[in-house]
Amino acid sequence: MLDNAIIMLAIILLVNVFYVSFSTIRVILTLKGRRYIAAAIGTVEITIYTIGLGLVLDNLDRIENLIAYALGYGLGVITGSIIEEKLALGYITVNVISSDPDIAFTQKLREKGYGVTSWNSYGMDGDRLSMQILTPRKSELTLYKAIKDLDPKAFIIAYEPKQIHGGFWVKQVRKGRLFKNDQKETR
Repeated sequence: MLDNAIIMLAIILLVNVFYVSFSTIRVILTLKGRRYIAAAIGTVEITIYTIGLGLVLDNLDRIENLIAYALGYGLGVITGSIIEEKLALGYITVNVISSDPDIAFTQKLREKGYGVTSWNSYGMDGDRLSMQILTPRKSELTLYKAIKDLDPKAFIIAYEPKQIHGGFWVKQVRKGRLFKNDQKETR
């Protein structure tokens, strides 16, 4: 089977797509503190890597094998990043500044299950409503839509917090109450 050049190229390409995808996921899991799952994925990753590299090294006289290996690597980066987006592990903190300090942002977002801390602030052109919102990454796009529906001109900055402790967020997660309204709406 490995004598067929087309099959060999396909195997090398697919092996590298899988290897790099696993590598991307392993790094992300490591950064998220999920070291045991990352270690298990790393074990599979290095096995796949060794097989693919062995196929290329055994056939170094064929440049197309090296090209398939490199192309598989690039496709693996794309595939791994798509998988990571679908997994959407962790949380995101969104800072919002609205030019309308009287807008009922805070209450409307809280009704949707978001933990919102808000305060009045002052910008270059006057009073503002500033908010800090914490949400699972899986809910990130839904939050952006809710914000834009309330104030299309809102200034939004998002980042991933390294550690979360205390407050509304921890209480709601422990009680399983977070986003209960969204679950009812999707049924």
